[in-house]
Amino acid sequence: MKEGPDISLIGALIGDPARANMLTALMSGKALTASELASEAGITLQTASAHLAKLDAARLISPRKQGRHKYFTLADDEVGALLENIMALAAKRGLTRTRTGPKDPALRKARICYNHLAGELGVALYDGLRANGWITGEPADLQLSPRGAERFTQMGLDFAAIERPRRPLCKSCLDWSARRSHLAGSLGTAILTHITDIGWARRLPDTRIIHFTPNGEAAFRATFEQGR
Repeated sequence: MKEGPDISLIGALIGDPARANMLTALMSGKALTASELASEAGITLQTASAHLAKLDAARLISPRKQGRHKYFTLADDEVGALLENIMALAAKRGLTRTRTGPKDPALRKARICYNHLAGELGVALYDGLRANGWITGEPADLQLSPRGAERFTQMGLDFAAIERPRRPLCKSCLDWSARRSHLAGSLGTAILTHITDIGWARRLPDTRIIHFTPNGEAAFRATFEQGR
């Protein structure tokens, strides 16, 4: 391809194993230092710094200095969605890395995908919102319905704070483990924040796992699942 967007450059940046590991680590939504990302990638700090410079130049990550430390995050929601879609495609094609251990089932059940809920419970949330008419439209063009806006307002979500001009309110994101859609966008972020703020779930330290309490999961399902 001689003209147009250079997808080969994006592919090369993401496809390098060390950079892929660092980008995956940033899917947690946390800001991480170069040392932490070097550890995630299994490389030296000097090598990690060179990789981070390339990712920064392509605006796939965003550096932020605070005090003596520099932290890195994914540049924006579009990068997070791109990575999750690549993960979903890799899983669908059977291109997976097997990691045994107790964390795998928990990751499949509920995890953070950049800044929203993913996994089996993320898919259940999406399915319930659609079945109950809280969100409508095709996956590529989701809309919050008046009924949904009313119900979320009753829950205490502040739509004046949620709605942002440069970020979609509702967006579907293909889940790499369930291989079905979950809810992204600013509404997806607000729901995850609400779930953790009221104590239904919490994020396990240093992981992407969202751990629901038994009562929290029951309340989550009662609130959002189909027919509620």
